[in-house]
Amino acid sequence: MESAIQVRQHNAITNARYEYSEMQLDIFLYLLSSLRKDQPDGVYEISVGEMSKLTGKKYNYQQLRLATEGMGSRMFEIPNETDKKGRQVWRQMWMFDRVDYVHGTGIIEIEFTRTIQPYLFDLKANFTSFQLYSALRLGSKHAKRIYTLCSQWKDKGQTPEYVIEEFKRTIGLINDKGDMEYAEITMFKKFVLDIAVKQINEHTDLEIGYTLRKRGRSFQNITFTVKAQPLAVVLPVKDGPAKAGVALAGVSDAQYQNARLLLEKWNIKRADVVNQIMNSAGLVQEVNKFAYELQTGKIKVEKNVAGYLLTRLGLKEPKRKQDNA
Repeated sequence: MESAIQVRQHNAITNARYEYSEMQLDIFLYLLSSLRKDQPDGVYEISVGEMSKLTGKKYNYQQLRLATEGMGSRMFEIPNETDKKGRQVWRQMWMFDRVDYVHGTGIIEIEFTRTIQPYLFDLKANFTSFQLYSALRLGSKHAKRIYTLCSQWKDKGQTPEYVIEEFKRTIGLINDKGDMEYAEITMFKKFVLDIAVKQINEHTDLEIGYTLRKRGRSFQNITFTVKAQPLAVVLPVKDGPAKAGVALAGVSDAQYQNARLLLEKWNIKRADVVNQIMNSAGLVQEVNKFAYELQTGKIKVEKNVAGYLLTRLGLKEPKRKQDNA
């Protein structure tokens, strides 16, 4: 049984302050998809070739070594933790205990520090879930962080209202010395927010927007609207046990849910038609394939996407010419 690659990340990590490059985020997200609850002390492997397939990027060992070196020296700072005496603290942690590059194999072996292990393995109900494929395909490091932050609130429809300065610290725009990138609001919008919104809306399972709010004469707060949308791609899958909620053999849960969202998007609502599609693995896969071909321009449908799809699926008979009486 194949299942889509779904990532679960502790909300403390989602909201932590840290500054990773695009490549470092790729490594981190890939690792998150490999974690196993029963192996917190285990050694985890990164297959450089597999990661390259998922991201569509090429990596060399020198780049990766510099990236993991930087990850080893950069901390995660988590707010509002509680120590053994019940006091509120800011907790600083580091990711790796060791990183081994296995010569000639394309494999990197990782061990995590004991301090960070609870935030990777002891998730309980306190986690953010998102699609690995979506996160890896985003080309902006800021888009990756904003995507995971918004994923935490996709069931609510809106994020909390963030103080802009604190939000910038969270996504790495303000460093430990207090230096700020894109201090002017116009630059912040142009080079961070607008790019992130465009990439997320085009390439992920979320559709987001943002609102800036003023206090006095300057913008002080930001909030994001968040809603699910179908992914117009065939999600990459890897072998693994079936997930709860998978309705059909041979169809991943993500593909199944994506097909349902696509039918809603194209206003296909007749119960008998929807049921026929959603009860057939072949038709569910065909809906996802059609969406991918539509997005990539392999097929062009200017009007009546629903009619074109249903005809393609063999669920709508062509109009008959009226008999001349």
